[in-house]
Amino acid sequence: MAGGLGTRFWPVSRDAKPKQFLNFTKSGKSFLRLAWERALGIVPQENIIVVSLERYRDLVLAEVPELEERNFLMEPCNRNTASCIAYACYSILKRDRDAVVLTMPSDQVIDGPDLFRETVLSGMDYAAENDVLLTLGVLPRRADPNFGYIQMDGPMTGGGPVKVKTFTEKPSKELAQVFIDSGEFLWNAGIFIWKASVIAEDIERYAPEVAAHWNGWEQYIASSYEREYLERIYPDMPRTSIDYAVLEKSDRVMTIPALFDWNDLGNWDSLFEYFLSDDKGNALKINGSSLLDNIEGSLVYSPRKDRIVALRGLKDYIVIDGNEVLMICPRDEVKDLIAELSLPEYEKYR
Repeated sequence: MAGGLGTRFWPVSRDAKPKQFLNFTKSGKSFLRLAWERALGIVPQENIIVVSLERYRDLVLAEVPELEERNFLMEPCNRNTASCIAYACYSILKRDRDAVVLTMPSDQVIDGPDLFRETVLSGMDYAAENDVLLTLGVLPRRADPNFGYIQMDGPMTGGGPVKVKTFTEKPSKELAQVFIDSGEFLWNAGIFIWKASVIAEDIERYAPEVAAHWNGWEQYIASSYEREYLERIYPDMPRTSIDYAVLEKSDRVMTIPALFDWNDLGNWDSLFEYFLSDDKGNALKINGSSLLDNIEGSLVYSPRKDRIVALRGLKDYIVIDGNEVLMICPRDEVKDLIAELSLPEYEKYR
Protein backbone atom coordinates (compact mmCIF):
# COMPACT_ATOMS: atom_id res chain seq x y z
CA MET A 1 0.00 0.00 0.00
CA ALA A 2 1.69 3.19 -1.23
CA GLY A 3 -1.06 5.75 -1.65
CA GLY A 4 -0.92 7.58 1.69
CA LEU A 5 -0.57 11.35 1.85
CA GLY A 6 1.85 11.40 4.83
CA THR A 7 0.39 14.57 6.34
CA ARG A 8 1.76 13.87 9.83
CA PHE A 9 5.30 14.19 8.43
CA TRP A 10 4.82 17.72 7.19
CA PRO A 11 6.79 19.72 6.12
CA VAL A 12 9.17 17.07 4.72
CA SER A 13 6.27 14.99 3.42
CA ARG A 14 4.09 17.05 1.08
CA ASP A 15 1.13 16.30 -1.19
CA ALA A 16 3.39 16.35 -4.23
CA LYS A 17 5.83 13.82 -2.73
CA PRO A 18 4.62 12.06 0.41
CA LYS A 19 6.80 10.11 2.79
CA GLN A 20 6.70 6.68 1.10
CA PHE A 21 8.87 8.17 -1.67
CA LEU A 22 11.33 9.90 0.67
CA ASN A 23 14.71 8.51 1.65
CA PHE A 24 15.28 9.68 5.21
CA THR A 25 15.69 6.15 6.58
CA LYS A 26 19.05 5.11 7.93
CA SER A 27 19.60 2.96 4.83
CA GLY A 28 19.21 5.95 2.50
CA LYS A 29 16.48 4.09 0.58
CA SER A 30 12.88 5.21 0.30
CA PHE A 31 10.19 3.53 2.39
CA LEU A 32 8.59 2.12 -0.76
CA ARG A 33 11.87 0.63 -1.95
CA LEU A 34 12.44 -1.02 1.43
CA ALA A 35 8.93 -2.51 1.38
CA TRP A 36 9.49 -3.82 -2.14
CA GLU A 37 12.74 -5.50 -1.12
CA ARG A 38 11.03 -7.08 1.92
CA ALA A 39 8.38 -8.53 -0.36
CA LEU A 40 11.05 -9.91 -2.70
CA GLY A 41 12.31 -12.03 0.17
CA ILE A 42 8.93 -13.75 0.44
CA VAL A 43 7.31 -14.10 -2.99
CA PRO A 44 8.42 -13.95 -6.64
CA GLN A 45 8.58 -10.50 -8.19
CA GLU A 46 5.63 -11.26 -10.48
CA ASN A 47 3.44 -11.71 -7.38
CA ILE A 48 4.12 -8.28 -5.88
CA ILE A 49 1.39 -5.69 -6.36
CA VAL A 50 1.77 -1.99 -5.53
CA VAL A 51 -1.37 0.09 -4.92
CA SER A 52 -0.94 3.85 -5.10
CA LEU A 53 -2.63 6.94 -6.47
CA GLU A 54 -2.71 7.61 -10.17
CA ARG A 55 -0.99 10.97 -9.64
CA TYR A 56 1.98 9.20 -8.02
CA ARG A 57 2.61 6.97 -11.03
CA ASP A 58 6.00 8.48 -11.91
CA LEU A 59 7.14 8.49 -8.28
CA VAL A 60 6.30 4.79 -7.89
CA LEU A 61 8.08 3.80 -11.09
CA ALA A 62 11.14 5.84 -10.14
CA GLU A 63 11.47 3.83 -6.93
CA VAL A 64 10.43 0.46 -8.39
CA PRO A 65 11.29 0.54 -12.12
CA GLU A 66 10.99 -3.25 -12.34
CA LEU A 67 7.30 -3.19 -11.36
CA GLU A 68 5.15 -4.94 -13.96
CA GLU A 69 2.33 -2.87 -15.46
CA ARG A 70 -0.39 -5.34 -14.50
CA ASN A 71 0.88 -5.27 -10.89
CA PHE A 72 0.57 -1.50 -10.54
CA LEU A 73 -2.92 -0.65 -9.30
CA MET A 74 -3.64 3.09 -9.42
CA GLU A 75 -6.52 4.53 -7.42
CA PRO A 76 -8.10 7.72 -8.80
CA CYS A 77 -8.13 9.28 -5.31
CA ASN A 78 -7.26 8.39 -1.73
CA ARG A 79 -10.06 6.67 0.19
CA ASN A 80 -8.01 5.05 2.99
CA THR A 81 -7.09 1.38 3.35
CA ALA A 82 -10.47 -0.37 3.10
CA SER A 83 -10.91 0.56 -0.56
CA CYS A 84 -7.20 0.05 -1.28
CA ILE A 85 -7.29 -3.49 0.11
CA ALA A 86 -10.59 -4.26 -1.60
CA TYR A 87 -9.14 -3.19 -4.95
CA ALA A 88 -6.02 -5.31 -4.49
CA CYS A 89 -7.87 -8.41 -3.28
CA TYR A 90 -10.48 -8.27 -6.06
CA SER A 91 -7.63 -7.99 -8.58
CA ILE A 92 -5.91 -10.98 -7.01
CA LEU A 93 -9.12 -13.03 -6.98
CA LYS A 94 -9.33 -12.60 -10.76
CA ARG A 95 -5.98 -14.41 -10.97
CA ASP A 96 -6.23 -16.99 -8.19
CA ARG A 97 -9.36 -17.73 -6.12
CA ASP A 98 -7.24 -19.50 -3.47
CA ALA A 99 -4.52 -16.86 -3.11
CA VAL A 100 -3.05 -16.08 0.31
CA VAL A 101 -2.15 -12.40 0.56
CA LEU A 102 0.41 -10.50 2.61
CA THR A 103 -0.66 -6.85 2.90
CA MET A 104 2.01 -4.33 3.94
CA PRO A 105 2.13 -0.55 4.23
CA SER A 106 5.06 1.18 2.57
CA ASP A 107 6.01 3.52 5.43
CA GLN A 108 7.72 1.16 7.85
CA VAL A 109 11.28 0.17 8.69
CA ILE A 110 11.86 -3.45 9.69
CA ASP A 111 15.26 -4.78 10.71
CA GLY A 112 16.01 -8.49 10.81
CA PRO A 113 14.80 -9.68 7.40
CA ASP A 114 15.25 -13.37 8.23
CA LEU A 115 13.00 -13.21 11.30
CA PHE A 116 10.46 -11.13 9.38
CA ARG A 117 10.40 -13.67 6.55
CA GLU A 118 10.07 -16.58 8.99
CA THR A 119 7.17 -14.90 10.81
CA VAL A 120 5.32 -14.02 7.60
CA LEU A 121 5.74 -17.42 5.96
CA SER A 122 4.48 -19.12 9.14
CA GLY A 123 1.45 -16.84 9.06
CA MET A 124 0.82 -17.52 5.39
CA ASP A 125 0.90 -21.27 6.02
CA TYR A 126 -1.65 -20.82 8.81
CA ALA A 127 -3.91 -18.60 6.72
CA ALA A 128 -3.80 -21.11 3.85
CA GLU A 129 -5.36 -23.74 6.13
CA ASN A 130 -7.68 -21.51 8.19
CA ASP A 131 -10.26 -18.87 7.29
CA VAL A 132 -8.83 -16.16 9.54
CA LEU A 133 -7.67 -12.57 9.36
CA LEU A 134 -4.14 -12.42 10.75
CA THR A 135 -2.49 -9.23 11.91
CA LEU A 136 1.08 -8.98 13.16
CA GLY A 137 1.32 -7.56 16.68
CA VAL A 138 4.36 -5.74 18.07
CA LEU A 139 5.28 -5.44 21.74
CA PRO A 140 4.47 -1.79 22.60
CA ARG A 141 7.29 0.49 23.72
CA ARG A 142 5.19 3.48 24.81
CA ALA A 143 1.59 4.64 25.12
CA ASP A 144 1.26 5.94 21.57
CA PRO A 145 -2.21 7.11 20.44
CA ASN A 146 -1.22 6.90 16.77
CA PHE A 147 -1.36 3.09 16.59
CA GLY A 148 -4.05 0.45 16.66
CA TYR A 149 -4.03 -1.80 19.76
CA ILE A 150 -4.77 -5.52 19.84
CA GLN A 151 -5.97 -7.18 23.02
CA MET A 152 -4.99 -10.83 23.09
CA ASP A 153 -7.54 -13.36 24.29
CA GLY A 154 -4.92 -15.47 26.03
CA PRO A 155 -1.14 -15.61 26.57
CA MET A 156 1.55 -15.57 23.91
CA THR A 157 2.74 -19.15 23.57
CA GLY A 158 5.35 -20.31 21.11
CA GLY A 159 4.86 -17.41 18.74
CA GLY A 160 1.75 -18.94 17.18
CA PRO A 161 -1.50 -17.11 16.37
CA VAL A 162 -3.56 -15.87 19.33
CA LYS A 163 -7.26 -15.03 19.17
CA VAL A 164 -7.94 -11.29 19.28
CA LYS A 165 -10.31 -10.20 22.04
CA THR A 166 -10.64 -6.54 21.10
CA PHE A 167 -9.19 -4.30 18.44
CA THR A 168 -9.01 -0.56 19.13
CA GLU A 169 -7.84 1.87 16.48
CA LYS A 170 -5.93 4.94 17.75
CA PRO A 171 -7.17 5.30 21.34
CA SER A 172 -6.54 8.36 23.48
CA LYS A 173 -3.13 8.55 25.13
CA GLU A 174 -4.73 7.89 28.52
CA LEU A 175 -6.47 4.75 27.27
CA ALA A 176 -3.30 3.64 25.49
CA GLN A 177 -1.49 3.82 28.84
CA VAL A 178 -4.16 1.61 30.42
CA PHE A 179 -3.58 -0.88 27.62
CA ILE A 180 0.18 -0.84 28.16
CA ASP A 181 -0.16 -1.31 31.92
CA SER A 182 -2.43 -4.34 31.51
CA GLY A 183 0.17 -6.33 29.57
CA GLU A 184 -2.57 -7.77 27.36
CA PHE A 185 -2.10 -5.52 24.34
CA LEU A 186 0.12 -5.37 21.27
CA TRP A 187 0.54 -2.65 18.69
CA ASN A 188 -1.15 -3.48 15.43
CA ALA A 189 1.69 -3.41 12.90
CA GLY A 190 -0.70 -2.84 10.01
CA ILE A 191 0.72 -5.96 8.33
CA PHE A 192 -2.01 -8.45 7.48
CA ILE A 193 -2.17 -12.00 6.18
CA TRP A 194 -5.35 -13.59 4.83
CA LYS A 195 -6.88 -15.36 1.88
CA ALA A 196 -8.13 -12.85 -0.67
CA SER A 197 -11.48 -14.61 -0.57
CA VAL A 198 -11.75 -14.32 3.24
CA ILE A 199 -11.09 -10.57 3.43
CA ALA A 200 -13.49 -10.06 0.50
CA GLU A 201 -16.20 -11.95 2.43
CA ASP A 202 -15.65 -9.86 5.55
CA ILE A 203 -15.68 -6.58 3.63
CA GLU A 204 -19.08 -7.55 2.26
CA ARG A 205 -20.28 -8.69 5.69
CA TYR A 206 -18.99 -5.89 7.91
CA ALA A 207 -18.48 -2.98 5.49
CA PRO A 208 -21.41 -3.14 3.07
CA GLU A 209 -21.09 0.61 2.55
CA VAL A 210 -17.69 -0.10 0.94
CA ALA A 211 -18.63 -3.35 -0.83
CA ALA A 212 -21.68 -1.74 -2.45
CA HIS A 213 -19.43 0.55 -4.47
CA TRP A 214 -17.59 -2.46 -5.87
CA ASN A 215 -20.68 -3.98 -7.50
CA GLY A 216 -19.64 -5.44 -10.83
CA TRP A 217 -15.97 -5.76 -9.96
CA GLU A 218 -15.73 -9.26 -11.48
CA GLN A 219 -16.78 -7.82 -14.82
CA TYR A 220 -14.59 -4.71 -14.83
CA ILE A 221 -11.40 -5.46 -12.86
CA ALA A 222 -8.54 -6.55 -15.13
CA SER A 223 -10.52 -5.51 -18.21
CA SER A 224 -10.19 -2.68 -20.70
CA TYR A 225 -12.93 -0.86 -18.73
CA GLU A 226 -11.14 -0.95 -15.36
CA ARG A 227 -9.99 2.68 -15.39
CA GLU A 228 -13.43 3.97 -16.38
CA TYR A 229 -15.00 1.79 -13.66
CA LEU A 230 -12.65 3.09 -10.95
CA GLU A 231 -13.20 6.71 -11.91
CA ARG A 232 -16.94 6.14 -11.62
CA ILE A 233 -16.99 4.42 -8.21
CA TYR A 234 -14.18 6.16 -6.29
CA PRO A 235 -15.50 9.71 -5.82
CA ASP A 236 -18.32 8.48 -3.53
CA MET A 237 -16.30 5.70 -1.88
CA PRO A 238 -16.35 5.96 1.95
CA ARG A 239 -13.12 7.17 3.54
CA THR A 240 -12.47 4.41 6.04
CA SER A 241 -9.65 2.15 7.18
CA ILE A 242 -9.73 -1.63 7.07
CA ASP A 243 -9.30 -1.48 10.85
CA TYR A 244 -12.52 0.45 11.46
CA ALA A 245 -14.44 -1.19 8.63
CA VAL A 246 -13.63 -4.85 9.31
CA LEU A 247 -11.06 -5.77 11.96
CA GLU A 248 -12.90 -4.19 14.90
CA LYS A 249 -16.05 -6.12 13.93
CA SER A 250 -14.94 -9.51 12.62
CA ASP A 251 -14.93 -12.55 14.91
CA ARG A 252 -12.11 -14.29 13.09
CA VAL A 253 -9.22 -11.91 13.70
CA MET A 254 -6.05 -13.42 15.17
CA THR A 255 -2.65 -11.94 15.89
CA ILE A 256 0.86 -13.28 15.59
CA PRO A 257 3.26 -11.71 18.13
CA ALA A 258 6.11 -10.26 16.07
CA LEU A 259 9.60 -10.24 17.57
CA PHE A 260 11.48 -8.51 14.75
CA ASP A 261 12.60 -4.89 15.10
CA TRP A 262 9.71 -2.78 13.80
CA ASN A 263 9.36 0.97 13.39
CA ASP A 264 6.26 2.60 12.00
CA LEU A 265 7.56 6.04 11.13
CA GLY A 266 4.13 7.62 11.00
CA ASN A 267 4.88 10.91 12.74
CA TRP A 268 7.70 13.00 14.16
CA ASP A 269 7.50 11.30 17.57
CA SER A 270 8.23 7.92 16.01
CA LEU A 271 11.08 9.40 13.98
CA PHE A 272 12.48 10.88 17.19
CA GLU A 273 12.73 7.40 18.68
CA TYR A 274 14.19 6.01 15.43
CA PHE A 275 17.01 8.58 15.24
CA LEU A 276 17.71 8.86 19.00
CA SER A 277 21.45 9.32 18.91
CA ASP A 278 23.14 10.84 21.97
CA ASP A 279 23.22 10.80 25.77
CA LYS A 280 21.22 14.05 25.96
CA GLY A 281 18.20 12.46 24.38
CA ASN A 282 18.54 14.13 21.00
CA ALA A 283 17.61 12.63 17.65
CA LEU A 284 19.85 14.10 14.97
CA LYS A 285 19.73 13.61 11.21
CA ILE A 286 21.92 16.38 9.78
CA ASN A 287 23.59 15.86 6.41
CA GLY A 288 25.54 19.12 6.40
CA SER A 289 27.73 20.78 9.01
CA SER A 290 26.39 21.57 12.47
CA LEU A 291 27.19 23.63 15.53
CA LEU A 292 25.03 22.44 18.43
CA ASP A 293 25.31 23.65 22.02
CA ASN A 294 23.09 22.93 25.04
CA ILE A 295 20.55 20.94 23.01
CA GLU A 296 18.44 18.40 24.92
CA GLY A 297 15.55 16.11 24.03
CA SER A 298 15.24 17.58 20.55
CA LEU A 299 14.82 16.27 17.02
CA VAL A 300 16.85 18.07 14.35
CA TYR A 301 16.40 17.04 10.72
CA SER A 302 18.28 18.78 7.91
CA PRO A 303 18.79 16.77 4.70
CA ARG A 304 20.73 19.40 2.74
CA LYS A 305 24.49 18.97 2.55
CA ASP A 306 25.03 22.65 1.75
CA ARG A 307 23.37 23.82 4.99
CA ILE A 308 25.10 24.72 8.25
CA VAL A 309 22.83 24.12 11.23
CA ALA A 310 23.66 26.21 14.31
CA LEU A 311 21.47 25.79 17.39
CA ARG A 312 21.86 26.71 21.04
CA GLY A 313 19.67 26.34 24.11
CA LEU A 314 16.84 24.16 22.83
CA LYS A 315 15.01 21.64 25.00
CA ASP A 316 12.30 19.30 23.70
CA TYR A 317 12.01 20.99 20.33
CA ILE A 318 11.60 19.82 16.75
CA VAL A 319 13.62 21.58 14.05
CA ILE A 320 12.80 20.47 10.51
CA ASP A 321 14.58 22.06 7.57
CA GLY A 322 12.28 21.32 4.64
CA ASN A 323 12.74 22.38 1.03
CA GLU A 324 10.32 25.31 1.30
CA VAL A 325 9.37 25.30 4.97
CA LEU A 326 11.46 25.66 8.13
CA MET A 327 9.56 24.31 11.14
CA ILE A 328 10.70 25.07 14.70
CA CYS A 329 8.23 23.94 17.32
CA PRO A 330 8.03 22.41 20.81
CA ARG A 331 7.68 18.65 20.44
CA ASP A 332 4.40 18.54 22.31
CA GLU A 333 2.80 21.17 20.06
CA VAL A 334 3.76 19.90 16.60
CA LYS A 335 0.55 17.92 16.15
CA ASP A 336 -1.54 21.05 16.69
CA LEU A 337 0.66 23.03 14.33
CA ILE A 338 0.25 20.49 11.53
CA ALA A 339 -3.50 20.39 12.13
CA GLU A 340 -3.66 24.07 11.15
CA LEU A 341 -2.77 23.06 7.58
CA SER A 342 -6.46 22.29 7.11
CA LEU A 343 -7.09 26.05 7.09
CA PRO A 344 -7.60 27.39 3.55
CA GLU A 345 -4.84 30.00 3.80
CA TYR A 346 -2.21 27.27 4.23
CA GLU A 347 -3.34 25.08 1.32
CA LYS A 348 -0.32 25.93 -0.86
CA TYR A 349 2.05 24.61 1.82
CA ARG A 350 0.47 21.16 2.21
